Amino acid sequence: MSATDLASYAGLTAMALITLNLLLGLLVTTNYQPHRDWPHRKLPVPLFRVHNWTAYLAICIAVLHPLLLLLVNRPRFVPLDLVLPLWSPGQRLYNILGASTFYVLAFVVITSYFRPRLRYRPWKRLHWFAYVAGALMFVHGTLIDPDLKNRPTDFLDGEKVFVELCALLVIGASFWRLRRGKERDRWRKTHA
Repeated sequence: MSATDLASYAGLTAMALITLNLLLGLLVTTNYQPHRDWPHRKLPVPLFRVHNWTAYLAICIAVLHPLLLLLVNRPRFVPLDLVLPLWSPGQRLYNILGASTFYVLAFVVITSYFRPRLRYRPWKRLHWFAYVAGALMFVHGTLIDPDLKNRPTDFLDGEKVFVELCALLVIGASFWRLRRGKERDRWRKTHA
């Protein structure tokens, strides 16, 4: 297994965790109660805590993803290419999207850590950037060549299909959440 493969798998793992995190976040916003709803039993850990820890784990793996690129021989990456990929070797735009994803994700995690100090409303406005991070991540994961050879995107490649499915899950769950919120608002208006 090459360093390129390891970097790719780390990126896909981070993507799976971020997708899970976004889905859990959508459940948290609906006040989902597992003892009341499916699976009709209390979880050993509160859902909000699982949501937080998947974010921490995802950001750790997201750090590992580009660090593994330093072990790749061709194209040769240097630390500056990871921090500021404006001059990275090949696929520059997609590398910029990946770095932007990381920076926005880090912003969301750091502001969440300081949520009690920020208070709820200002924090909530900042937390919407999680969707920006998700969108950047899905575009980066879909368009970049996992072998770093600047080949055109094969949208039916197994890794790309995984990325596309993750994106569709988040998009579908987001529409579900919007619809559920509107239904709840309508119910409150009719029963007020």
